[in-house]
Amino acid sequence: MNIVVIGEGGHSKVIREIIRSKKENQIVAILDDKYTELMSKDGLYQGPISSAHQLIDLGYELKWVVAIGNNERRKSIFMQIGLPHENYVTLVHESAVISPSASLGHGSVIMANVVINADAHVGHHTIMNTGSIVEHDCQIADYVHLAPKATLTGAVVIQEGSMIGAGATIIPGKQVGEWATVGAGATVIHDIPSFRTAIGTPAVLIPKKK
Repeated sequence: MNIVVIGEGGHSKVIREIIRSKKENQIVAILDDKYTELMSKDGLYQGPISSAHQLIDLGYELKWVVAIGNNERRKSIFMQIGLPHENYVTLVHESAVISPSASLGHGSVIMANVVINADAHVGHHTIMNTGSIVEHDCQIADYVHLAPKATLTGAVVIQEGSMIGAGATIIPGKQVGEWATVGAGATVIHDIPSFRTAIGTPAVLIPKKK
C-alpha cells in the first residue's frame, strides 16, 4: 500500500511508525507546509499540502492519512484536498484490541494499547490515542481526538470535532457536543454542550468569555 502522510510533526512520527510496522506499507510522500514545492529525494516525495493533486496526477494508486493532532486542522485539510473518505487509510497498531462488532471510519488512527469494545463506532479521521478505552455501544463522530488513556464507559456519545483530554473519564450514557473540549483528568458526569470546555472532577463548564 502506497501511503501519503500529511503533516510532519510529533503526531506524524507515531503514525509513520505504525505504517512502517507492516511490510506491505510504503510511505511514498510526506506533505507539510514547511516545504515550498514538491520534490523527490531518495524515492520519497516531499512538498506542501497544496501539492496533493500533483501527486495524484503522477498516476500512483495512493492511500492518504492526515497525521495532525488538531481536530479543526485535520478537517480543514480533508476539505482542502477534496478526496472522498474512501481514499484514506485506517491505521491500527498491532497491540490494539478491537471488537469484531465495532466499526472504524476512514482515515482514523488507532494507536498502541487502545481498546474498542462491542458495537462501538469510531467516525472518519478520528484519533484514538495511546491506551484510550472505548467501551460498548459508544458512538464517536468524525474528527474527534481521544488523548492518551481517555476512557469512554458504555454508550457514550462524542459529537464531531471534540477533544477528550488525557486520562479523562466519561460515565455511561453521557454526551459531549460538537467541538467541545474535556480537560485532562476530568470526570464527566453530565452532558457537555457543544463548543464548551469542561475541566475538573466532577467536570464543570468554564464560563464563556464575554
